[in-house]
Amino acid sequence: MPDSRTTYLLVDGENIDATLGMSVLGRRPAPEERPRWDRVMHFAEDVWEDENARGLFFLNATSGQMPMGFVQALLAMDFHPIPLAGTVHEKVVDIGIQRTMDAILEQGQGDVLLASHDGDYIPQVEKLLDAGRRVGVLCFREFLNSELAGLTERGLRIFDLEDDLGAFTSVLPRVRIIPLAAFDPSRYL
Repeated sequence: MPDSRTTYLLVDGENIDATLGMSVLGRRPAPEERPRWDRVMHFAEDVWEDENARGLFFLNATSGQMPMGFVQALLAMDFHPIPLAGTVHEKVVDIGIQRTMDAILEQGQGDVLLASHDGDYIPQVEKLLDAGRRVGVLCFREFLNSELAGLTERGLRIFDLEDDLGAFTSVLPRVRIIPLAAFDPSRYL
């Protein structure tokens, strides 16, 4: 059983990829435009100091197919790929992550970093926060579910995949509110 200093990095791969593609790029992302998952894992290891990070990357395998090259890459970065299958209408990734968050709560220890924009996890996030767990969301801030974002008042931390994690090798074409202290005009020149 993991010790109480374990951070669980739960990645909703479908949600991150869909948000990047539809909302940020306006098209399917090319491989080089996707997050560098090794950087995300390093962030998970460092964010709360002296943490053990366990990366669980949830994939929808309902079609019966798995992207084996990507699965092998995840394994090489110390992620545990979790390919889930169900019916076409089931949100298998969401359900898998919800069950995992419930299990983390039940085991009585462990903090959570959730990579998603989805509000389906609000009940689990609230329960974890109520239990005194550290919980963070890794996302594009401007696309985060507003109710989930509202949990910052209860202790939820929000980390931007591009700005806070540096998970991308190139600048994304995002339009968002920029705090003046963080404004870098050279990015636009």
